[in-house]
Amino acid sequence: MEITRRRLLSFLPAAGLLSTGPQRRASAEAGAALGPATEPAADQARLLANTVAIFAGTTESNGRSDVAAKVAGIAQTARTWLAALDRAGSGELFAGVPLGTSDSNLNASYQHLYEIALATRAPGAGSDLLGSTAVQHRVIDGLVFLHEHYYGDQAGGYYGNWFNWEIGISTHVSKTLTLLLDQVRAYRPDLLQTYVASMDAYLRNGSNGDVDLDSRFHTGANLADITTNRILQGALLGDDTRIAKALRDQLTVFATVDPYHLNHGVTDGYYADGSFIQHASVAYTGSYGKGLLTRVVQTLKILDGTSYARGDDLVAVVQGWVTNGFAPLIFEGWMMEIVKGRAVSRTTTGYADVAVVVEAVVDLSDYASGTDAAALKGYVKFVRSTSRATLNPTSFVSPVSVARYTDIVGDDTIVAADLNPAARSVAFNAMDKNVHRRPGYAFALARSSDRISKYEYMSGENLMPWFQGDGAHYLYLSGQDQAQAFGIDYFTTVSPYALAGVTAPVEQRRTIPELYGTPYYDNPDHPLGFTSSSESQNTYVYFPCGTNRHSGGATLDAYGVAGLVQSSDVAFAAKQQGVLPDDFVVYRNAEATKSWFMLDDEIVVLAAGVADPAGRAVTTSVDTRIAAPSDQVTVTGVRRDGSTWSGPGSADLRWLRYANASQGTALGYVFLDRQDVRVDLAPVTRSRRIVRTSNPDTQVTRTVFGVSIDRPAGAAPSSLAYALVPNAAEPRLRSYADGPLRVLANTTAIQAIHHGGLDLTAANVFALGQHQAERLRVDGPASVLMRTKAGRLTSVAVSDPTMDRDTISVVVRGRTLTAVSMDDGVRVSPADDGTLLEFDTHQAYGRSFTVTLRG
Repeated sequence: MEITRRRLLSFLPAAGLLSTGPQRRASAEAGAALGPATEPAADQARLLANTVAIFAGTTESNGRSDVAAKVAGIAQTARTWLAALDRAGSGELFAGVPLGTSDSNLNASYQHLYEIALATRAPGAGSDLLGSTAVQHRVIDGLVFLHEHYYGDQAGGYYGNWFNWEIGISTHVSKTLTLLLDQVRAYRPDLLQTYVASMDAYLRNGSNGDVDLDSRFHTGANLADITTNRILQGALLGDDTRIAKALRDQLTVFATVDPYHLNHGVTDGYYADGSFIQHASVAYTGSYGKGLLTRVVQTLKILDGTSYARGDDLVAVVQGWVTNGFAPLIFEGWMMEIVKGRAVSRTTTGYADVAVVVEAVVDLSDYASGTDAAALKGYVKFVRSTSRATLNPTSFVSPVSVARYTDIVGDDTIVAADLNPAARSVAFNAMDKNVHRRPGYAFALARSSDRISKYEYMSGENLMPWFQGDGAHYLYLSGQDQAQAFGIDYFTTVSPYALAGVTAPVEQRRTIPELYGTPYYDNPDHPLGFTSSSESQNTYVYFPCGTNRHSGGATLDAYGVAGLVQSSDVAFAAKQQGVLPDDFVVYRNAEATKSWFMLDDEIVVLAAGVADPAGRAVTTSVDTRIAAPSDQVTVTGVRRDGSTWSGPGSADLRWLRYANASQGTALGYVFLDRQDVRVDLAPVTRSRRIVRTSNPDTQVTRTVFGVSIDRPAGAAPSSLAYALVPNAAEPRLRSYADGPLRVLANTTAIQAIHHGGLDLTAANVFALGQHQAERLRVDGPASVLMRTKAGRLTSVAVSDPTMDRDTISVVVRGRTLTAVSMDDGVRVSPADDGTLLEFDTHQAYGRSFTVTLRG
């Protein structure tokens, strides 16, 4: 469900706002003694009780055998940190966590206090912990110690990462004070006001100690975190005004971002096409997006049963995020790499990422009703049944969520069902990404532009990201453990210059720490003011955008086309203009114009103008895959002359097949023009620390398979044409010699194909003016798909990949056709040589327009 800011404002009562539906089990038990929640004090008490129930569980939830492991984990964690508290030395609260110069250690110390406090409120945690006044006083004493020595002096604090000071520490402190409220009031009654005043003081990116919706730091997931903390702080202080203000601020994250009418200039959030952006330009559903999902669902639970909870529409909004934003990006329980930003370099797997989403969906289903609730619960069962890793609910934040999850998977009346149709092609054009799904595989494509970052690097994470937004793809094959195919070990063992799908110059780049000796470029005296979290750092170091405008595509039914004009990033352009300091290092990219045609059995890739303006050699990686050293991997193929071939090595191949018998997977490559194809297959051993400075120094060995096409230094611009064929057997690959694919055009002006079996023509037009592809004449730039079906029905879909055009016209040549159905903004009229279609793409932001014709 899409929701506008005007619609959201209609939800705002004097004191509250959120939709939560009927009161639920956990809050009913936690707040049963409070009576009707009509007065602010009663509302606040219920809010705090709900919060305790969420994180510590309830007597009912924690008494269940299926929740026992979660409760035992809470208790064990607390005992671990109590022991570390006993062993602490000078300058530490916990042994091994030195304080004074490390903001991350200070944040961790607050987290460990929260983890101890949690065990004292978790029913079933053990008689030595549950309700222990002595343990709770130790936690309170720890809060006092940290405040007096490391946190209370705002002049001495706020070093390192702003996030720890404005969000991380406040999150742990707010929850700890909520858990221990009675003891805090009795033992150190001054502590509440003291800490809230300090937390306000550290909100330096806000306004007067409060949220500032005009701040670039107070957006999306960050805003949800900050406002949730402030809701709890308001309840702790009995400050209804604070709660209401925090709720109004948080409400803004539910609004669908309209890029043509931004609120407070914020581009972070969810878009109409399902995209999620954080940090102004980073595609981030799989990291910050899941954090936002978690936080807003927790808000629904926190406010349950209070007068702050109003209406039902917001539950539908969040369900829309799940259906159109998350579900396309989850394949057999794995979160796709294209939306994880710098988190791709972390050792956490895509399966663990999805577990976070599943917990949110479990809880959301308890607030939905009817078919909506059934769809969410069915999806939970579907993810569990298709995941190649066991989903461990012990990883959930809430014991209550563990119980709800067990109820869903154990309910035989709930039918496992994907929220995706079996065949689906999604153009996330607002964040320059594509996902194409079929039974047996999913194809994910990462594009970039002058709107969307090429990659994200930050804080020593994702050290070699340079080409991740230059058409890098990830082809997930059904039945495989994706942790063996992608994830941290893919980025560790695959060369950053040889990511699947990438065209890169042959050169050696250096990481940010190697270049500057720090995790960022430090030059505060420069007019651009380079500091660790400055806008200049973001623009030129952390997540630079490209300089190309053309990046986008169209979808028709379950088929898709995408195009990209590859460019250098904004840092390179700015350096040529003399904007950046002399010692700031930039890199020039290779050039290419690329198209991806996403069909049923294949993804066709065309590239033209593949060259390097600096005269360097250039390599295009058709694909790169990894396998365990013990996996049985074979590579077979046929040369252009029909003779058999087996790699590794180089040859002019007609087709190639990679098979991993141990994983039961195979992938074919059909080469649609004459090229010398290089095939590599060799073990690679590297440390996971090569991609993230804080990773353990774990040596990983993988067999790396690469298919690439090389261009020597100084070569003239060239073109490439090939198809990726998932799960292909050799007879299928042989059949391409007789069709069904034809390349209609492959230049920097137009790239087009026809698939005879589907009777589908698809084209990307990159240049201005009229361009022809078989029956289509297209006024470019544009992306177009046309398919003729039985019954003489022809469907055409068009989008504007530049997002700048007001109107796109297409002529379907031949007999005159009449419209059967069309989207708003489409006009059909006769033309001299066929049928003229006009599409009003003004402010459509890459959306596809579709018309169906008969004749």
